[in-house]
Amino acid sequence: MNPILERLRGGLIVSCQAYPGEPMLDPRTMTQIALAAVEGGAVGIRGKGLDDLRAMHAALDVPLIGLVKVGHDGVFITPTLADCLEVAATGAGIVALDGTRRPRPDGLSLAATISGLKDAHPDVLVMADCGSLADAEAAVAAGADVLGTTLAGYTGERPKTEGPDWEVVDQIVALEALPVLVEGRVHFPEQAAEAMRRGAFAVVVGTAITHPTTLTRWFADAVGGAAATA
Repeated sequence: MNPILERLRGGLIVSCQAYPGEPMLDPRTMTQIALAAVEGGAVGIRGKGLDDLRAMHAALDVPLIGLVKVGHDGVFITPTLADCLEVAATGAGIVALDGTRRPRPDGLSLAATISGLKDAHPDVLVMADCGSLADAEAAVAAGADVLGTTLAGYTGERPKTEGPDWEVVDQIVALEALPVLVEGRVHFPEQAAEAMRRGAFAVVVGTAITHPTTLTRWFADAVGGAAATA
């Protein structure tokens, strides 16, 4: 097995991402958060944005999954071949991209995108962020190296579950085709452990570890709700 994947096997990958307008949207800040996650036991980091990825690559000694987000709707996770090439150039060992069957902005198929990326960067691995079993099957055929459950519940093909979509996790793991990273609404350690019990290769957690705005909102809503009924 690829040595990058061997380092990720059976571990926790932490997604360190900030969004436009947020106070933490700064490469130095996100790199510090990534370093803190590694100190806590993360075996890999998933990061967003070219500047963040370059900073993380220079500072981290664990595998880096890189992506960019362009827009907010449709195919927006590393959506084009040009985007993939830019992410790979940051030094990220794995490029994460939209692995669904939806039309891509540059008109290329997923297979052509993966092929073009690997032609330019033969050592780079591709993580296909999928939304369903059919997406995963298509991503395998297209030449992906890793399957993620990242987009389950976000493409309109499946309902959005409160936590991980265990049905789609089970379906993709059952393919026994590629390593499966369970990602998406993993909010509690028990859910991460359940993902491993169901056959995940590794688990990716973001919001519940690295997004204080959301975490604060969870607690603020709980406190406000309790105060209103006290």
